[in-house]
Amino acid sequence: MSDTHTATAILPHLQPGCPDARLALFAIRRMGAHGLCDARASHALFTAFGEGFRRPLLLLRALMADVSGSAAGRIAIAPCCCARMTASEQALLTVLARVETAPEAARLLMADLLGIRQVDGVLASAAAVAAAFADEGRPIIA
Repeated sequence: MSDTHTATAILPHLQPGCPDARLALFAIRRMGAHGLCDARASHALFTAFGEGFRRPLLLLRALMADVSGSAAGRIAIAPCCCARMTASEQALLTVLARVETAPEAARLLMADLLGIRQVDGVLASAAAVAAAFADEGRPIIA
């Protein structure tokens, strides 16, 4: 199997076209790889949101803590420089995009992602992140 086929198997999805979804993905990757208090994730959100950065940052940190604390297994994330996404990253961004408009679909995706049935708490965290982005004029569209 060639390197191209291996990379496509590991990273099956292209990054989203929505710049706000890409911002969320960047912060998710940074926090997932370097911890919830990663300075680059904080700086990216500060740059994008200006003075209103605290709410999206705090809620994204809470979501990441909920996801990592609730998951039954490992959740694959790619390095920040990758132009493609893992299936887990795609699922999480889709949850963020659909939690307000299609909550049952978001619930099923989150349950599949985490490998657990009771996802209400994590789903509430995702809804709060989606609302924080939307309230600042940066809705996540996946």
